[in-house]
Amino acid sequence: MTREEKAIVIDELYAKFSSNDNFYITDASGMSVAQTNALRRLCFEKGIEYKVVKNTLIQKALEKMDTDYAPFDESVLRGFSGVMFSGENANLPAKTIKEFRKKSGSKSPVLKGASIDTDLFIGEENLDMLSSLKSKAELIGEVITLLQSPAKNVISGLKGSGGKLAGILKTLSEREN
Repeated sequence: MTREEKAIVIDELYAKFSSNDNFYITDASGMSVAQTNALRRLCFEKGIEYKVVKNTLIQKALEKMDTDYAPFDESVLRGFSGVMFSGENANLPAKTIKEFRKKSGSKSPVLKGASIDTDLFIGEENLDMLSSLKSKAELIGEVITLLQSPAKNVISGLKGSGGKLAGILKTLSEREN
């Protein structure tokens, strides 16, 4: 690969990292060609972009970013690396990795690191936690539900006790007469 070609790849990666708040770096070494193709197909079906890129090119693209990705240098950007770009849905690549492992019976791909809204997660031990993250839409739905709940309780309380109050007032007025 010539220097110009490397510069083009670095610029493309920088654009991808800049436009995606969420990305995962995986190690798919030891997988057969059929397994790699199955992983790519599953990623495509889920709307995840999966690219295998040299570590030095990933490192140079990340160095251009405003966020400090230095912790990735020592442990994440070693060996075979594939990058998964998920766009808005932060937990989709983690769920996809777990689904692929279950279907294939393989322990690959291995999560090397992830960046979720510039928060860094390094190591395979974060996979379960990342897969259980809620999406932005799910969180907004929960907040709306929580905000609506007190208002509904107040309204139903007023309707229910309002009838009781009217009944009590009517009984008291009848006693007076």
